[in-house]
Amino acid sequence: MTRTLVFGGARSGKSAYAEKLARESGKEVVYLATAQAGDGEMATRIAHHRLQRPAQWATVEEPLRLGDVILQQARPGRLLLVDCLTLWLTNLMFSTGETYPDVGDIALPERFHSERAHLLYALAEVEETGADLVLVSNEVGMGIVPYGAISRCFTDEAGRLNQAVAAICERAVFVAAGLPLYLKGGPC
Repeated sequence: MTRTLVFGGARSGKSAYAEKLARESGKEVVYLATAQAGDGEMATRIAHHRLQRPAQWATVEEPLRLGDVILQQARPGRLLLVDCLTLWLTNLMFSTGETYPDVGDIALPERFHSERAHLLYALAEVEETGADLVLVSNEVGMGIVPYGAISRCFTDEAGRLNQAVAAICERAVFVAAGLPLYLKGGPC
């Protein structure tokens, strides 16, 4: 059983690399999709990802209750592929329809905190199930400090989540230009 965080920038090849790991595992794959098609551009992205997946992979779409779904789907001989943690964070941040100020402190919904804590609990507990887990996330903190309080809050929360997930996982792989760089653990 292994837990692997695969992260990188937009269009870095992180999802393709995570899918390669899943294909090469030889295990039954369950794809846990967190995206929601809120507009045409996102619907196009989701459709593109669906076309890339092998037909035999099961797909579970869950924008909010990721920890629950991981615990429900994990079992020996199975690999769970979560794509992606940063979209899931976005879903949680805006799950109550909150409008955030451009400046000042951001108070995230209680559900954000409870679901985040439950995800980290699930990642620790999944070890007992014998399932493998590959989690995809964006690295959003390598550029300039974003304009606007909610953008800065998102960048901070994504960074904190990536650190917490990497600490739990046996492997952490940074992907840039389609090339994997192993930060923790050996090649998958």
